[in-house]
Amino acid sequence: MSAASFHTASFTSSSVLLQQDRRTRLPVRSVIPVTAFSSHRSSTQIRASYTDFSATPNTGGRTELDALSHYSEVVPDTVVFDDFERFPPTAATVSSSLLLGICSLPNTAFKGAVDTALADKECYGLETPNARMTCFVNKALVNVGGELSKLVPGRVSTEVDARLAYDTHAIVGKVEDLLQLYNSIDVPAERLLFKIPATWQGIEAARLLESEGIQTHMTFVYSFCQAAAAAQAGASVIQIFVGRLRDWARSHSGDSEIEAALKRGEDPGLALVTKAYNYIHKYGHKSKLMVASIRNKQDVFNVLGVNYIITPLKILQALKESVTPDDDKYTFVKRLSSQSAAAYNFTDEELVKWDQLSFASGMGPAALELLATGMDGYSNQAKRVEELFGKIWPPPNV
Repeated sequence: MSAASFHTASFTSSSVLLQQDRRTRLPVRSVIPVTAFSSHRSSTQIRASYTDFSATPNTGGRTELDALSHYSEVVPDTVVFDDFERFPPTAATVSSSLLLGICSLPNTAFKGAVDTALADKECYGLETPNARMTCFVNKALVNVGGELSKLVPGRVSTEVDARLAYDTHAIVGKVEDLLQLYNSIDVPAERLLFKIPATWQGIEAARLLESEGIQTHMTFVYSFCQAAAAAQAGASVIQIFVGRLRDWARSHSGDSEIEAALKRGEDPGLALVTKAYNYIHKYGHKSKLMVASIRNKQDVFNVLGVNYIITPLKILQALKESVTPDDDKYTFVKRLSSQSAAAYNFTDEELVKWDQLSFASGMGPAALELLATGMDGYSNQAKRVEELFGKIWPPPNV
């Protein structure tokens, strides 16, 4: 993917919610082009690729956000529909949390897509309750994803059930089932990504899927072994959570990777981003690096050069309101580049061909705990969807 092609790779929980109800707020991240709703002021949360870098009314120079956009793709996190003109979205993710949001309101634009899934004759004809429920959930994800693909120019990312995270073949099977459903509604593979937790089994699934041209996004990456193994597997996108690692380090000890960074006077999350970026670029891997869990403007400045930076709205607004002087002394430094990658030195242990044993040895306490916490959250949302579908199936008026 080129730098400009994040319009085909923004990863967010998304929906066209509240198109018909301007007063209701829904705590679900959503992504829809502002042009599609120019006459509506719906107000659900979104995360979206930022494409409007116009300056604020202040004059005398470009904004900090303008300047940063030359180094990395800035991706707003949790923006409301009212902010579309400032932060227009271009891509979307469909997930269990999104389905819960759609079902919580009676008049959302995607409610029909879920209802149609729950009335599907093919699902209804399956013999066991578990098979029927799996079919309903898959159809609901794909129906909503199909609608999103008509509304955003970029890719639609579909979250893979985190309860499968330790079963490579189950992950591959789930992705292939979802892809077949997308193909049936004429959404091609190049418009899709599949978001998979970065367990060893998830990374192996990514290796198999990428070899078939199916693009993957590895999430919950908290250690170098995860990032390096995912890069070796050919994952399209690798996502690191800077702030969560920092938070863990403030209240825990005993993780050698984190303690080594602290001894060097480095923030552990930023140190992991630096090492992962340099590894990917020094050794010619195709993966793109995404940084999330940004906590302040300095975090943004410190990761300039990565492909994508997911940034909270309050930080984006501060960057947009800050106008930089047009002089040589006020410039941003691109900390991560092909030059920095070439100069970075890795140990022999870091340059291994990662396998399951070395991966397990490389996973420190922070990565193990944070990965488990993230997957528990995703799994609980998937269970809630199934419980909700069990209560409302079959849907009325379909």
